[in-house]
Amino acid sequence: MSVSDPIADYLTVIRNGSRAGFKHVDVPASKIKRQITRVLYKQGFVKRFIFIEDNKQGLLRIWLKYDAEGKPILNTIKKESTPGRRKYVDVASLPRVRNNLGIAILTTPKGVMTSQEAARTNVGGEVLCYVW
Repeated sequence: MSVSDPIADYLTVIRNGSRAGFKHVDVPASKIKRQITRVLYKQGFVKRFIFIEDNKQGLLRIWLKYDAEGKPILNTIKKESTPGRRKYVDVASLPRVRNNLGIAILTTPKGVMTSQEAARTNVGGEVLCYVW
């Protein structure tokens, strides 16, 4: 795994696991990854998740969600900000993803949240990824 962008690696593990039809995936844990996973869970893109304690940084085990036909609920998860090119937005220019059928996950001064929650709380922030 890459050292320079752990969030991109985390999103790639989820994307690849979903496309491969895995029941669950394990990723190294961090606070930001837990918060992103919590948002994905609240929005219905993952079934559940747990934090597995080890004597290092811990693991996040994420159960992926599929429809009745076995197709993944999470079709696309795309990283927007990178370490070399951060994308910040203010409240007036919060992104809409797929005409509000998808979500944009932002990190704000009030925590990690969707663009809809950011609009309700009247904050802007860094756009981490788009999910639909």
